[in-house]
Amino acid sequence: MAKKQKKIFVLDTSVILFDHNSIKSFQEHDVAIPITVLEEVDRFKKGNDVINFEAREFIRNLDELSKENLLNEWIPINGKKGKLKILMNESSEPDANKVFGEYKADHKILNAALRCKQDSPGCSVIMVSKDINLRLKAKALQLPAEDFLTGKVKNIADLYKGKSEIENAPQAAIDKLYQKGSCAPKDLKIKNPIANHYYQIRNEGSSVLAYYNATSKNIERVPKETAFGIAPRNAEQAFALHAVLNPDVLLVSIQGIAGTGKTLLALAGSIAQKQNFHQIYLARPIVPLSNKDIGFLPGDIKSKINPYMEPLWDNLKLIQNQFKETDKDYQKIKQMVESEKIHITPLAYIRGRSLSKICFIIDEAQNLTPHEIKTIITRAGEGTKIIFTGDIYQIDTPYLDTHSNGLSSLIDKMKDNPLYAHITLEKGERSELANLASSLL
Repeated sequence: MAKKQKKIFVLDTSVILFDHNSIKSFQEHDVAIPITVLEEVDRFKKGNDVINFEAREFIRNLDELSKENLLNEWIPINGKKGKLKILMNESSEPDANKVFGEYKADHKILNAALRCKQDSPGCSVIMVSKDINLRLKAKALQLPAEDFLTGKVKNIADLYKGKSEIENAPQAAIDKLYQKGSCAPKDLKIKNPIANHYYQIRNEGSSVLAYYNATSKNIERVPKETAFGIAPRNAEQAFALHAVLNPDVLLVSIQGIAGTGKTLLALAGSIAQKQNFHQIYLARPIVPLSNKDIGFLPGDIKSKINPYMEPLWDNLKLIQNQFKETDKDYQKIKQMVESEKIHITPLAYIRGRSLSKICFIIDEAQNLTPHEIKTIITRAGEGTKIIFTGDIYQIDTPYLDTHSNGLSSLIDKMKDNPLYAHITLEKGERSELANLASSLL
């Protein structure tokens, strides 16, 4: 039997900041970290964002490993067969700095990997990076390179949508759903139903919307409800609003392209059940232009984050404008904003908090890493409901894609849990013009 070739995976900074435990993800293979990566990680250790937490945790992990070992020599990782080493020598031939005509940290990292390849005959040395451009440069230098795949959703085309259609359904089952409000899965020939999965059930003469209640183990009818003046315009919006309003579902995700009503339905549904919560929190990841931190903007923290939160305010105004200014519901929303019953907060300030009796809406969740999603959910105290909305095909952060973002990971891992419901919205309802742009441009 042929002996497997030993592999050495050289990690760049983007991998470390994506997952501080990444060095433990390569089984029996060895892991090398260029010294320049340590210098870059050190610059990220201060701050309140998850990326700063990842940097600090990685530094602590290395410190623990180095208590009885020198890091410039191969040392065991976590008692496993694989070993870890810091690459001190960043001189190589070819020299990436000269090849690409610029002296920069990425090129020093590439040089360290190339040097490792030269010093390790018989081993397969592979560059691992979340940075596509760095991977391309590595391959140009005949250095194998790949993405960090741990936690990635493999087949995004088969990502759970939360809904399905049943054609030619027995009339008796549809009648039972209308008359009694529920029927058994076997009445519709449904095998192994998924918790809180939604169904469009129809035959030639009738149709009904329903979902599987994992507690009662029945298929139950989904009524078309209205929430604070916002009425669903199609079946999938009715499913999304039902999930938001369902008190037994504490975690909801709504995925869909722009204009499908994700944030509007989440916000309207939350306001409609305001009596169940002390506050409604609204947040979205701050992805600044030109990679500049919000600290570059003038004013206090509220002034800094307001430009990024305008879409949330727009949805709130749309709900408010369903009513006349003299209506009590219009005044209720105004009072909720003034008393901070509805409160917009930066995600950076969530870590370490325990959120009890809060409805927390996180918009643009596709710009979060799986670890950031986990961090938010683990803040949930008693009586808290969390709603993630986003479009996995519209990602604004450089090291995430449709496979590796937190929203895709959440949908893939949480499905079939009684506390969780997901729905994918596919039909745009913003305007005919918006639909035209989505389909043709």
